[in-house]
Order: sequence, then C-alpha cells, then structure tokens
Amino acid sequence: SDAPLWYGIVAGELAAATDDSVFELKVDAKRSVRDVLVSIATGYSKGTANGIRVDSESGLVWSPSHFTWMDTNFPAGTPREGYPIEIQSLWIQLLRMLARLNVPSAGRPWRELAKLAETSLANLYWLESAGWFADSLIAGPGVTAARAVPDQTLRSNCLIPISLGQLSGDRARRCVEAARQFLVVPGALRTLAPLPAEPPLPIHGNGGGLLNDPVHPFWGRYEGDEDTRRKPAYHNGTAWTWTFPIFCEALVRAYGESESAVAAARAYLGSMDRLLAEGCVGHLPEIVDGDAPHQQRGCDAQAWGATEALRVWRLVK
Repeated sequence: SDAPLWYGIVAGELAAATDDSVFELKVDAKRSVRDVLVSIATGYSKGTANGIRVDSESGLVWSPSHFTWMDTNFPAGTPREGYPIEIQSLWIQLLRMLARLNVPSAGRPWRELAKLAETSLANLYWLESAGWFADSLIAGPGVTAARAVPDQTLRSNCLIPISLGQLSGDRARRCVEAARQFLVVPGALRTLAPLPAEPPLPIHGNGGGLLNDPVHPFWGRYEGDEDTRRKPAYHNGTAWTWTFPIFCEALVRAYGESESAVAAARAYLGSMDRLLAEGCVGHLPEIVDGDAPHQQRGCDAQAWGATEALRVWRLVK
C-alpha cells in the first residue's frame, strides 16, 4: 500500500529541488512520471486487484493485512488491516500534488478528494484521552473508516503526517511529546510504546499457539528464534533508525520551526553518532533493541536509515 505512494513523495521532492519538468520525464517508452502518478491515484480510487481501495465516504485508503512497511508475516505480528495512518498521509500528499499540477481526474477531482481525506485524517485518528493519533483504523474489507475501530497503540507511524505538515497545533505537539516520552531511544525510535494495547494485539504462531501477551505486546529485544521471537518483536518494540529522523522533523514542524525546536532536533539527531561508531563502523544499523542497552540488531548497514538521517540533518543544520 505504501511503496507506490512513496514514489509520489520522491517525485514531489525532486520537483521541489528542480522544477516541474520532472513530471514529464519518461519512465518507459510510453509513460511519463506524471502518467505513473495518475495511474497510481486512479488505481487506488477505483480499487486494485490486490484489494487496496479508497473509502468513498472518507477519502481514505483501505489497506489489506500485511501491506505496510510493518509487514512481518508468518506469523503476522502487525497485520494493520484497515486504514493505517501513514498510508493516508502519503495518499494526501499525492492528491495534493496532482491537484497542484491541474491533472484531470476520471472521477472525483483530486483537490476535492484531498480535502475529504485531510478532514477525515484530522477527525478520525485523534485520541484525546491518550494524547496522540491512532496508528490505524481497524477494519475488514468493505468496512468504512467511520465504522472502523481505532488502534490506540502509540507507534512511530503517527509522526509521518506531522513531519509532512498535515497535522499541526496542540495535537501535533502532544503527539510528539508522547513519542519523545515512550518511543525515543538513543538514535532510534521504538515501533511500539511499552504501554497496554487497546484493543489487544494477539500474535499467534504458525502452529496456532499464542506467542505474546496481547494486552502488553511490547517486545523489547530482537533475538532468538525467528518465527516465535524475532518476528513478534520486529515491529512491536524494536527501535528503527529510519523513523528516528522523522521524529526530529516532526518535532520541528510541531513547534513552528522555532529556534529551540531546531536545536532540540539537532541534538536528538546527533545521538545517532554512537551507532556510527559501533557495530559496522561508519554505518547505521537497521534496528536496535527497544530495551536498554539498545543492542544493534538486523542489517549492519541500512541505506534508508542513513538517507533519512542525511535528509533531515540538511533540514535542521
């Protein structure tokens, strides 16, 4: 659900760094970048063969199970079937870009659909009592976003719409503060806060047995057998380097790019230097344990962790 939408982000960033001629570049003999972006948006709007579809009432994208970057399967540790928050954020960015380019739509105008999705994002995900945005709206096939059940767990995904400037004000600041308190570790960001889950998140092994405590699913160490220990931990407490710079960017955005916010973001981002000096020296690892002492795990040298760190460092330097 997310990879095509990240393509839209890349195209938009390249155009911002150069000019809109980027959208006329050919990706094959027949199609330009613009054509591909229209194809993605049209496909999502009409519904794809593998089940991705747009809910006409909310303008939000419904995603099948195991279709986001938190895609650990067999067993499914984070199925996230429904309306994951970062998918909506990337979707809105694509719609805004097509509207800005005055690209015609075969259905509802892109600008109108973007406004609908923006309103739904702001109204359906905020958890007032918790003080952060829901990670996802849990829903099976055919269930509208309005009828979905909010996943109230605090995860790193809720920072993406803040980092892109789509959610702001007091709610954004409270969400960033919650992430600072429960998700931040030196140089990385936990995928799940060490708090009770509502609704519970049971993880069943390939043989059907329960692998975790559904009410307290936080798993602080990525170690041991792959299918019964590492996979349940991968996106349920393990901290990732690629999302940590997004926290820093969201911090700056939430506080209006103030000098103090920029200074704080630089300080947090600087905590990644420890990871560069350990493990595979000069490189950032994929993940670290969510529990202290935050041992490096996974891939020793991870490109998306390094590129995100560089991207955000250039923004806050």
